[in-house]
Amino acid sequence: MSTNTVYLTVDNFDEEVLKSTVPVVVDFYADWCGPCKALAPIMDDLADKYEGKAKICKLNIDDHRKLALNYKVMSIPTMFFFKDGEVKERIVGGLPQPVIEQKIDAML
Repeated sequence: MSTNTVYLTVDNFDEEVLKSTVPVVVDFYADWCGPCKALAPIMDDLADKYEGKAKICKLNIDDHRKLALNYKVMSIPTMFFFKDGEVKERIVGGLPQPVIEQKIDAML
């Protein structure tokens, strides 16, 4: 688990994601989700790699169901790519790390 990964809540979502001055990737996940567990070390690695350039965040849909519903998350993992407070891309399912890196790099 990376100390650079930001865990989102209803209380910090606006500040960490919508008001962020750097691009943000939000991983909507659940503890019981196998593909989410497989994606977790990749997200932690990205959080370290992009420290200061982009934010890697995780949002537990079981703990923060309202946010998941607001973004119409129907299956997990689902990743949202935010820039300047707007959703630039939404991807359902896990992706290989190089593909996620390409998407982050395109927002930098």
